[in-house]
Amino acid sequence: MVKIRLQRAGAKKRPFYRVVAIDERRQRDGRALEFLGTYDPTPAQEVLRLRTDAIEAWVAKGAQLSDSVRSLMKRARKQTPAPAAGAPAAGGAA
Repeated sequence: MVKIRLQRAGAKKRPFYRVVAIDERRQRDGRALEFLGTYDPTPAQEVLRLRTDAIEAWVAKGAQLSDSVRSLMKRARKQTPAPAAGAPAAGGAA
């Protein structure tokens, strides 16, 4: 089964994580099927970059999110709210 989970990178006491789609039987830092984003918890304001469309595509194929990635997805959705239903599309003619 494919899982979407964090893969640790970075130096000692300076963690940096990649969000990856990976076979659940592989090691934590094993070869990933696809890189889906990054998460850097160290700065004063943490940096979170996720390709939510690619993550949702993997979930549609049957992949499962780890608990930590599920919470990161919730944060990512709060950072970029969807446009209001009655709002005109960006770049449209007035």
